[in-house]
Amino acid sequence: MKRSVSDVLCSKMASSFYGVLFAVSLCAPIYCVAPANAPSRYTQPSSTKSIPASQVYSLNTDFAFHLYHRLILETPSQNVFFSPMSVSTSLAMLSLGAHSVTKTQILQGLGFNLTHTPESAIHQGFQRLVHSLTVPSKNLTLKMGSALFVKKELQLQANFLHNVKRLYEAEVFSTDFSNPSIAQARINSHVEKKTQGKVVDIIQGLDLLTAMVLVNHIFFKAKWEKPFYPEYTRKSFPFLVGNQATVHVPMMHQKEQFAFGVDAELNCFVLQMDYRGDAVAFFVLPGKGKMRQLEQTLSARTLRKWSRSLQKRWIEVFIPKFSISASYSLEAILPKMGIQNAFDKNADFSGITKRDSLQVSKATHKAVLDVSEEGTEATAATATKFIVRSKDGPSYFTVSFNRTFLMMITNKAIDSIFFLGKVENPTKP
Repeated sequence: MKRSVSDVLCSKMASSFYGVLFAVSLCAPIYCVAPANAPSRYTQPSSTKSIPASQVYSLNTDFAFHLYHRLILETPSQNVFFSPMSVSTSLAMLSLGAHSVTKTQILQGLGFNLTHTPESAIHQGFQRLVHSLTVPSKNLTLKMGSALFVKKELQLQANFLHNVKRLYEAEVFSTDFSNPSIAQARINSHVEKKTQGKVVDIIQGLDLLTAMVLVNHIFFKAKWEKPFYPEYTRKSFPFLVGNQATVHVPMMHQKEQFAFGVDAELNCFVLQMDYRGDAVAFFVLPGKGKMRQLEQTLSARTLRKWSRSLQKRWIEVFIPKFSISASYSLEAILPKMGIQNAFDKNADFSGITKRDSLQVSKATHKAVLDVSEEGTEATAATATKFIVRSKDGPSYFTVSFNRTFLMMITNKAIDSIFFLGKVENPTKP
């Protein structure tokens, strides 16, 4: 029996302050030496303890949806795509050098209750997170890294330098900021290389007050466990943008067994598509006019409910082939999430350097996402072919992602969101 979706769901800073430019970049093409004796306040975590790590993963998911809600307010009716993991890791690393209210605001903004969770446990959790993303895999490429570009005259606190290297595996580069354009080119070249050419020109408009640039980058590419067969991609398929406008997009198509569910309470379809390896994509399609209702309920609890309740069944699925990107000025958004002092003259980053006053002048996040039929290479051969089921074969749902939908990329092993987005218009890069 064939059922359709409609069948089921009808500044200029004060001269006494130097700027810290905090930039996070990521790329997700889905064609689908620390001083030996430096002091440290954070002890090496025991391999048998996983509570700090699991708490970081869960709070990272709630932070993801909290930040998502801010982004959709700032950019209504636009595509949204970002890496909450990249942003939260950068903020946690920045907190290593923060003191007093500045530190408290950053960690509480990430969702931590400092009464119940010691700061050392937070950084141990992030340490495990960062380490888990550096384990090589033949099935997918997932690389996250951090880099500090530091004004060569700036003397960093040994404790801060040691901890960002040991806990966050960050690279540190002495940089001449007296020529902002050369410094900018060096940083952008580093990010472009780390993201295999996908994220370019993330840093713009450096000035002579810049003292440090913190960059976090994520590069992800993976192949679908059950790829789409390119010959069955429809070249022009209507996609509803907003309430009335229609654009035409290439629409991928296949019939297969996927984990799938109908959330009657939230009035949405949830489709899980696995990548080779531990990565998983969730596509969430709300009923018409129900996106805002769905967005208001997004939480770590909601995602856990979906993960546990989806069941494998035959699905005929239509998903757009698309490429989108997004850039955000987080210095305008994070203060609205309680992280205020870091961006004004009240900033206390004396844990980074005592000689100079620092504040974050700009926080930039840039994201790129490509979704296509097979995997990392669009022309790659695949052993899995599209098979047209006979009419007397198994019954199946038909799910067409032909209007605004959500997409999340998570990891089975660490249960945390790598990427989160909303596709409003797949024709807008």
